[in-house]
Amino acid sequence: MGELVHRDCPSPNHNERRLPVSMVVLHYTGMQTMAEALERLTDPAAEVSAHYLIDEDGTVIRLVAEDRRAWHAGRSLWRGISDVNSASVGIELVNPGHEFGYRAFPEAQMRALLPLLAAIMERHAIEPGNVVGHSDVAPARKDDPGELFDWQRLARLGLATPIPRPRIRLLHENPGQFLLALERFGYDIADGPAAIRAFQRRWRPARIDGAVDGECGAILFELLLARGSMD
Repeated sequence: MGELVHRDCPSPNHNERRLPVSMVVLHYTGMQTMAEALERLTDPAAEVSAHYLIDEDGTVIRLVAEDRRAWHAGRSLWRGISDVNSASVGIELVNPGHEFGYRAFPEAQMRALLPLLAAIMERHAIEPGNVVGHSDVAPARKDDPGELFDWQRLARLGLATPIPRPRIRLLHENPGQFLLALERFGYDIADGPAAIRAFQRRWRPARIDGAVDGECGAILFELLLARGSMD
């Protein structure tokens, strides 16, 4: 693990886990500089942290030990788990985010993420379907890591679920049917439009309009089919 982490900068913001680790949550920092992000993630007054922070140049900083519960997901839900912090390893990617000039994630940053993520998944036996974005677990509050994140690159290496190619257009009779299927897949649907946008941001990033259409229905159908959740 040492060769994957370049330095330690311990954050005081952590506590005891209440659940075994079963997922990884990917974030962007949403701040203008690496220095600002690091300061916030290690500030006890901010009460936020993550296990790892990856700079755009590929530098990996460990903030919290993996056996501790970092405070990165906030109010969130994924596949019935509401204490996502207890069940996850959080990785922050330095990126200004939608507020400060969202941009693609550089090659050096992605090259640093991939082996780190693979090692975490192997260590905790995490399935690709539980490698998620912050927007997946908190759709009403978060947009990160956003539509420019290369999920398909992770999927090609077995580090995330691939975006399926829909074979048909599947129109639901009403948005409620789609939302129930979305909940079955793992999303919090308390805010329906936000859940739909989060789904699109992850699985159909070319158009994020919050409207259920045949393409979205077909993608969700394929995801549920692959997961064995169609019963």
